[in-house]
Amino acid sequence: MPAKLRLGIPKGSLQDATIALFKRAGWNIYADGRSYFPSVDDPELECMLIRAQEMARYVDHGALDAGLTGIDWVVESGLTLTSITSLTYAKQSRRKVRWVLAVPEGSGITRAEDLEGKIVATELVEVTRRYFAQKGVNVKVEFSWGATEVKPPMLADAIVEVTETGSSLRANRLAIIDTVMESETHLIASQSACNDPWKRSKLESIALMLRAAIDAQSQVGLMLNVRRVELDRVLSVLPALNSPTISEQSNPEWVAVNTILEESAVREVVPRLKASGATGIVEYPLNKVVL
Repeated sequence: MPAKLRLGIPKGSLQDATIALFKRAGWNIYADGRSYFPSVDDPELECMLIRAQEMARYVDHGALDAGLTGIDWVVESGLTLTSITSLTYAKQSRRKVRWVLAVPEGSGITRAEDLEGKIVATELVEVTRRYFAQKGVNVKVEFSWGATEVKPPMLADAIVEVTETGSSLRANRLAIIDTVMESETHLIASQSACNDPWKRSKLESIALMLRAAIDAQSQVGLMLNVRRVELDRVLSVLPALNSPTISEQSNPEWVAVNTILEESAVREVVPRLKASGATGIVEYPLNKVVL
């Protein structure tokens, strides 16, 4: 029997994005919707679906060696755990999420201090209490079981809620007046797993491949041909991850250039490359970028 690493996969809003990330990193995780123990095509991994809010507790207890969860829930738990790596991805985007303080539009409340003596609903209770305590504002923080956006103004005066784009808050006529904290997903591990050389090595390998898959999402490869005499001019307009690879061609007057750049820069760079003498320009997707 091979050694196994017990890994928690966040059940709920992050589940699909996490499984998709693992697939890009090289692991196929199969969750059928009925079992809390999805299968994975790695005999050294044993996966379990756990709510992100509970992940830190089960990793801390040692029921899991490691797990993926938002750093917000680790902070909320008050537990001290080792973060193997941060992984910036969310349900809808590749950016951090925010826990924001929001109030009804037109309420006249413009800052946290205006909520003195009022009710704030949230899932992130302990972090919210610390936020208001640091500002010296006395509020009643109530745990929200869900549908937090609909609670103001009848059931709460304000909410602290997680958002990626703010669209759901705007749809419910709520205005953001402050950011309580930013969060992103982390691969966290128990102390015992970190102290085990095999488990630590396995976790670092997983972290490397997950980061490589994330880094590849925003970047593309670019290949092109250029006359040797025009190479310097082409290179001057070519942003590169490190430095472009220059390859000889059968015609000694020409070279091939291969590089990586941000996908968002392609629309600006390609016309400049063409104007600088590049030809045969090919853009191609990347699966992983290991930095």
